[in-house]
Order: sequence, then C-alpha cells, then structure tokens
Amino acid sequence: MACSPWLRRLGRRPAGALGPPPRSSAAWGRVVCFPHAGGGAGAFRPLATALAASPAAQDHPYEVLAVRYPGRHDRLREERIEQVTELAAGTYQALAPLTGRPLTLLGHSMGALVAYEVTRLLEQEGATRPVRLIASSAWAPSRVRNGTVHLRDDDGLVEEIRRTGGTDPRLLEDRAVLATSLPVVRSDYKAVETYRHRPGPPLRTPVTVLVGDADPLVAVEDAGAWRRHTVGGFRMRIFPGGGHFYVAGHWPEVAEQVGVGQAGRE
Repeated sequence: MACSPWLRRLGRRPAGALGPPPRSSAAWGRVVCFPHAGGGAGAFRPLATALAASPAAQDHPYEVLAVRYPGRHDRLREERIEQVTELAAGTYQALAPLTGRPLTLLGHSMGALVAYEVTRLLEQEGATRPVRLIASSAWAPSRVRNGTVHLRDDDGLVEEIRRTGGTDPRLLEDRAVLATSLPVVRSDYKAVETYRHRPGPPLRTPVTVLVGDADPLVAVEDAGAWRRHTVGGFRMRIFPGGGHFYVAGHWPEVAEQVGVGQAGRE
C-alpha cells in the first residue's frame, strides 16, 4: 500500500526501492496511472503485469501506482470531487514527496486531464518534472467541449456507458451495482464536462498520445491536438479499429510506451 490514500501500489515494489536513489541513472522508476470516469485503481493491474513482463523491466523495473479518487471503493465515505483541478491538487500533494525517481504519468480518458493538470503543478512548483505524460483516449485539454451527460437521468447515463464500451453489460443490469456506481460516474462526467483549460505556458514534459481510430468519444484530430500543449517532444500512436477502451487488448503495447519514457528514449 502506498503511503497516501490517494495512491495504491499495483504489484510488487522493485528490489532496492527502499534504498536511496543511485548516483547515476535511476535503476527503477515510478509509473502513476489515472483512471477514467467511474474507474478505479484496479483498472491498471493488467498494465502492472505487462510492465513486469516487458524486456525493458530487466534494466528499468517499475513501481506502478494508481490514483484513487475520493468517494469510491475504500474511500467511499469521502465526498466526491467534481472538478478536474481539485482532483489534480489532491493527487499532486500525494505525489510531491515521491519525485526522487523518474516519474511517468499515464491517464486514460478523464484521467489524462487530471494527469495533465498534475504535470502543470509539478512544473510550476519546481518539483522534478515527469519524464513523460501519456494521454490515452483523451481529448487535448483545449479540445474539451461542453457536455450534458452528467445531467441525464440514470437510464441516459447507462446508455452512455454502453456506448463507450469497456463495461460488462451484465453489470449494467444489476441494480445494486448501478446504485453504487452511477453517482460516481455522474460526478466524474461533471468534472470532465465542466473542465475549462486555463491559459498558460505549454508543458516542458514530453507527451505521448494513444488513441483508437474507432473511438466513439475522442476523434483522432482531437487527440492529436495534445501536440500544442508541450514543447518537450510529442509522440502519437493510433490503434486501428480501437474503441475508447482499446487498452483491453493492447496492454503490452501501452507498457512499451511507458518503457520509452522511463528509459529516456525517443
């Protein structure tokens, strides 16, 4: 378990993680994963497994942490946060003491916006900036549009979840599951749909964008606009036929992109 309620460790901690950083290049790095709307830390367990099995992990092992937003799972009693910038502020406070190792931030959908705002805070506050920000299935911050999904009734919200895919249809028929999950999904959609990008200098952190060309929510053009938000280098990979949750069939490829960032390779 990570030291903050905002973070959960996925998988084992790398050997030597309790010791001081090496004098030269760090032997291991941290990957911090930011879940999608309605998602939890467990969504990234396949990534932790793929990273542990990747060839790059022999020389550059990873500690994989996932962000736990308030108001769900073991933070269920806490008040939900419905603003991306507030989610970022809470995560930043948890991450600030952990910047002594190479740090990669990876966010999926809503999580990419939160990760972007955390990266801004890390750069603004003078902390060690991430080696890479990976934005998966996400609009560029300047491309987020007004939305009204969070204002729909429960049936309308369920229909949107069906459209995006990534959720077992059987769960959408379970009233007990819906009673717990829909308020969380609604709050997260509100956070995204009311998000407005604040003007400021582009990131110095390199950005990698991953997107499916059949994503019903995020057009390739809107994902490609992330290029405008960094002067630190830009990479983009498009997954043919991939939907909003293309990651389900491509975790090794996602792990490969993490490896590019951690090893410092372009």
